[in-house]
Amino acid sequence: MSRTYAAVTTALLMLIPAAGAGQARPAYPFAPVPGTSCSVFPPDNIWNADISNLPVNSNSSTWVASTTPSSGKLHPDFGGPPYGIPFNVATNATPTASFTFQYSSESDQAPYPIPPGAQIEQGSDAHMLTINKDTCKLYETFATNLSNHTAGSGAIFDLGSDAMRPAGWTSADAAGLPIFPGLVRFDEVQAGLIAHAIRFTVHNTNDTYIWPARHKAGISDTTLPPMGARFRMKASYNISSYGAAAQVVLTAFKHYGLFVADNGSDWFFQGTEDGQWDSGVYPQMIQDLKNVPVGAFEAVDESSLMINADSAQAGTAPSAAAAPAAAAGDRAALVTWSAPANGGQPILSYTLTGFPSGHAVVSGGSTTAVVYGLTNGVSYTFTVSATNVVGTGPPSPPSNAVVPGARITFQSGPVPPGSRPPVSQSGSRESPAPPR
Repeated sequence: MSRTYAAVTTALLMLIPAAGAGQARPAYPFAPVPGTSCSVFPPDNIWNADISNLPVNSNSSTWVASTTPSSGKLHPDFGGPPYGIPFNVATNATPTASFTFQYSSESDQAPYPIPPGAQIEQGSDAHMLTINKDTCKLYETFATNLSNHTAGSGAIFDLGSDAMRPAGWTSADAAGLPIFPGLVRFDEVQAGLIAHAIRFTVHNTNDTYIWPARHKAGISDTTLPPMGARFRMKASYNISSYGAAAQVVLTAFKHYGLFVADNGSDWFFQGTEDGQWDSGVYPQMIQDLKNVPVGAFEAVDESSLMINADSAQAGTAPSAAAAPAAAAGDRAALVTWSAPANGGQPILSYTLTGFPSGHAVVSGGSTTAVVYGLTNGVSYTFTVSATNVVGTGPPSPPSNAVVPGARITFQSGPVPPGSRPPVSQSGSRESPAPPR
């Protein structure tokens, strides 16, 4: 039997199982702030970007070496009181106060909500984080003193926006970044998914900052990372020996990584102050995380995700492709399409979906694929959707209808019998049709 040799061979070389496709962010909503319906920034925000496929930063080895503590290990800087950073939930009816800021010219001058019994981080940093659940605005101060309403600085973030602070402005973090989005939260670990970056500190930073940071606070030393540098756990690091709760955090490190957010102790990463960390599996989780080697991490280059230096938007999911073209074969269909607009990021993979059945996933460099495991005599149409580091775009309009048949051929030169490994609708291999 004849097949389209060149097209089919190309498609087969590009065909990969669905499980092997580039990992994108989950398609379901991110966890809202507890006690609110507020999401933490839009899905396309850099905090929520999966960085597992980004290239390694050329300075990675130097930055890791210069910040590795004497223990060689990470330190989870959170737990039950007094450890960690608490947060407050307010409403439009919550009493407010105007603060006098030490860094007044780089602070947002507005009334800040102060719920009764407002919780402030213990220690000299004295961070106060408050989310207004009616407006989904995040208010953050450091060196907070409620007795005279003074603070080091104040920053207000719209959790529904990709807006950033003005370039050169600090925040309650030295990097000019928000604190709350980078905390390990109990509700997320309990749910089994952290889908955002985590903040961490190093003993000092170079006197520069890189997107998405907005402020520098270091010394002139290029062996040190700048504010805003992003690290991730290496894909090769085996996390299977850790407990299930610790694996939730470590998986987030692999996919979303950590931002250098402030100067402090090397590789201390922060989470919420929450009494629930002190019971159940969570004390062991915290102990597990203290045994993670800093050498398991690498810095990444996320400059390709930046669309605008003054926005935290990190590209968009690809657009819908135009309707693909389909051609019938024996228990198979050849599908071709044109690449859609990629949303500012390289397309990692395409997913083909057949109706009433059929499925294939191919790499982002392909615009041709064969869907195997179809039933002869049944009419099929196909859609294609593209995935980049931001997510998966909408499906294309359906292709023309095709009806596979035992004696139907593709339109160009023959493919030798048995030259391709058939793939069933579920992705499993099946025996090829005998030569005709």
